[in-house]
Amino acid sequence: MAITIIGIGSYVPDKILTNFDLEKMVKTNDQWIRTRTGIAERRIAAPDQQVSDLGLEAALKALKMGNTAPEELDAIILSSTSAEYTFPATACALQYKLGNTKAFCFDVQAACTGFIFSMETARSFMIANPKLKRVLLVAAEKISSMIDWTDRDTCVLFGDAASALLLSNDDSVETDCFEGAKLGSNGVHLDKLLVPAGGSGCPATQRTIDQHLHFLKMDGPAIFKLAVSSMVECSKQLMAETMIKAEDIDWMVAHQANSRIITATAERLNIPPERVFMNVQSYGNTCAATIGLALDEMHQQGLLKKGQLLLLTAVGGGLTWGSLFLRWPLD
Repeated sequence: MAITIIGIGSYVPDKILTNFDLEKMVKTNDQWIRTRTGIAERRIAAPDQQVSDLGLEAALKALKMGNTAPEELDAIILSSTSAEYTFPATACALQYKLGNTKAFCFDVQAACTGFIFSMETARSFMIANPKLKRVLLVAAEKISSMIDWTDRDTCVLFGDAASALLLSNDDSVETDCFEGAKLGSNGVHLDKLLVPAGGSGCPATQRTIDQHLHFLKMDGPAIFKLAVSSMVECSKQLMAETMIKAEDIDWMVAHQANSRIITATAERLNIPPERVFMNVQSYGNTCAATIGLALDEMHQQGLLKKGQLLLLTAVGGGLTWGSLFLRWPLD
């Protein structure tokens, strides 16, 4: 009996927002954005699309690939930086839209590292309780609803998307597809990337609305340095613990926040450019959804081969970070 991936899916909204569109909204230009971030365009959800709607589209694709009906799911874990409500969990909204009444559901809030946290959480649950046969992981973001579109330092970076993985505790599989994980956090960097208002610590008032405190705030230079150092150090620790070397890695799939961050991380880990996947240019930073979105795109393009070793690594607000070795199990 082993835990493996049997389905994958992703979804991006129809609306494309290009750098040239942003030139008409804020003081910026295409060259400035491309040079500093690598981003050319991003997707924006429709006003009536909820986070659970985005997640539903990705989930249905993963379930179809895994030949699994929604009612067969034992657990649903959803990671999001832009949850629909303070409570209840967006995972419960997704469960309702799937028509499932059997699964236990909860959200994981680890910002952009959420998908890796969810993968390790699901793996641990399934080891502890072998009765969990089908677990759905979803990362869904409508981050556009939390962006100040007058702030050029943040509005150029983000986009909306969802991704999903379907995990199986399969009697016919002998080896887990997960080969190790390393997670970490450091709350000392809490103020570097956050939405200041809206929670119990700073409830909504006319002042918080007037000061735009319900929108994402980021210390860009600090986050850049912390992102590279955190992903590099975490990955090196994981490589040392698993005795896996850079030359053993077929693909590095990093959080798609910024092309310069991804390139700097790969260089410090001695992973050559041809083994680094990047799609940030097409979607921007879709927060928790980025790694799943990248994996699904690689799978659709035929880049992933069964048995390849993947290094997944991410960093997010909190500060949170995580790296995970995945042996790709799908044909």
